[in-house]
Amino acid sequence: MNFFNKFLRSKPPEPTSTTEDDKLKRQVAALYGLYSGIISSEKLVLKAGKVGALQLMKSESLPERVLALQKVVFEDPTVDKCPTLEEIPAVLAEIEDALADLMARRVVEEKIEKKINEKMEERHQEYIKEITMQVLKEDHNVENPQTLKKYAMLEVLEQKSLTKSAMELVRPKSLGEIVGQERAVEALRAKLASPYPQHLILYGPPGVGKTTAARLVLEEAKKLKFTPFAQDASFVEVDGTTLRWDPRDMTNPLLGSVHDPIYQGARRDLADTGVPEPKPGLVTDAHGGILFIDELGEMDAMLQNKLLKVLEDKRVKFESAYYDPSDPNVPKYIKKLFEEGAPADFILIGATTRDAQDINPAIRSRCAEIYFEPLTPKQIEEIVFNAAGKLEVELEPDVPRLISEYTIEGRKAINILTDAYGLAIYRSGDDNRSISITTEDVYRVVQVGRLSPYVTRKAATEAEVGKVFGLGVAGYLGSVIEIEAVAFAASDKGKGRIRFNDTAGSMAKDSVFNAAAVVRKVTGEDLANYDLHVNIIGGGRIDGPSAGTAIMIAIISAITGRPVRQDVAITGEVSIQGKVKAVGGVFEKAYGAKQAGMITMVIPKENEQDIPIGHLDLDIRPVETVEEAMAVLLIDANKATA
Repeated sequence: MNFFNKFLRSKPPEPTSTTEDDKLKRQVAALYGLYSGIISSEKLVLKAGKVGALQLMKSESLPERVLALQKVVFEDPTVDKCPTLEEIPAVLAEIEDALADLMARRVVEEKIEKKINEKMEERHQEYIKEITMQVLKEDHNVENPQTLKKYAMLEVLEQKSLTKSAMELVRPKSLGEIVGQERAVEALRAKLASPYPQHLILYGPPGVGKTTAARLVLEEAKKLKFTPFAQDASFVEVDGTTLRWDPRDMTNPLLGSVHDPIYQGARRDLADTGVPEPKPGLVTDAHGGILFIDELGEMDAMLQNKLLKVLEDKRVKFESAYYDPSDPNVPKYIKKLFEEGAPADFILIGATTRDAQDINPAIRSRCAEIYFEPLTPKQIEEIVFNAAGKLEVELEPDVPRLISEYTIEGRKAINILTDAYGLAIYRSGDDNRSISITTEDVYRVVQVGRLSPYVTRKAATEAEVGKVFGLGVAGYLGSVIEIEAVAFAASDKGKGRIRFNDTAGSMAKDSVFNAAAVVRKVTGEDLANYDLHVNIIGGGRIDGPSAGTAIMIAIISAITGRPVRQDVAITGEVSIQGKVKAVGGVFEKAYGAKQAGMITMVIPKENEQDIPIGHLDLDIRPVETVEEAMAVLLIDANKATA
């Protein structure tokens, strides 16, 4: 150390070369001084000894002193070539860069060390504060006037309660009270109240009783000795729209999650010992019973995949980087949850208003599927009558029919009835006389709610030329499509034109051209001799070929003048050979026909097994050919005139 200080204080050698050499010598001396200031003189000597540079540092040769500086700065004893005078500037530049990096690191390290000291001081103060609070709790009562006042307020609130809601009052209490779903309830009972119950998916429009039916079937299954459901089997209900997959696994109400002891608020005694706490989810709450997920189709796709694993394993596994199986502070229940998982042996029932193709195929493959049917006006009226009996109110004769015109949902019908019930009570004042709901009460409810009739009756007894009723389906609801056609003799024979709605869709346009070929085959008339206009009333879009036969009937009626029955609806694809081919959604289309007041429904013969005979009191007419369809729908012009 002494010799090094002496070396630094020594007078530079006498100049023996050019001014450039003096400049380099001063630069080297400055770099030695800078490096010594960064790491200290003692460490510089130690480094020099370690890399074998002490003798070189004492040398009066500039290249040797630069070589020594290289060795100590880069800590590389293998560097043994002295740079030439021409190479020295480049070497010094590299050394300067290295010293700059070293100084930058030193500044950053000092900042970090300062922050660490500050954090340690904060933690120390927090620890002191926590100890102080513990001492205060041990020495004093935790209650104070404010906490006691809030406790008293809670006790007062507990003494108050409202009557149950109207929906709860009128909800079916037995399977026999569920209106319009006899076939679905029978299937549900067969699949659930069994020694080997199945996972289920319930399809259907909202408000038709899917949730209520599932709950009541479970209660019935508990009473049967051959079912696996115990008397305390739970019915856990959750809405799929509220379930979302958390990729961080920090919260998962459906499957469960692990609360780590630092950030997620594990129990205080567990957090103090650094033990993570698993929180079982709804699948474990439903163990031994039923997990009912409403709106299954809206549930997060990733969460659906995770649920599949639980259905297979019948257990939920937990993982945490904080879990140490050898930690003696881990309670038995936590060790069991981490090592064995939580039990989750339940029956899944999912309800959805979506189409089957919108549901995860893997979930569908594990579940039996049951379709709940839309409610007819008569069934809505029956629901209104039953609800009025439970509310103990009188109804004017037209009230049930009027409500059935504004909704096809049982739940919505009850809402309209209870709103009208409230108006009737308000109108009667404080009298104790019996409450009577009038049609005026219902009209006021629908006006305030801006409701409009769900279906306008379209059927008629009088036949019309060029107008026919086709059938469509959207979701689980069928509807009637009004199709009309008008034909005029073309100005130039053979140069007639066909016009059709641009918004109806390409498949519907194809049906028009298919129908044109069939018309010539059946009637002998060439449509090229006519200016023909086919229109879908209302401008609806027909996404499929099922309106082909209806379009053909409208065209034939328009060019022959034969009237079409207006109490008949038809569905079916027409082939250019004059065959009526099978279509989808026949069961739902029957509902649409019934809603519109039709008495007869013409369907393809190939769909005959898709719908029961006399379904919805409709006269179902299966046909194979266009001629058979014409015989049902078209009336002879002479007979119509007579």
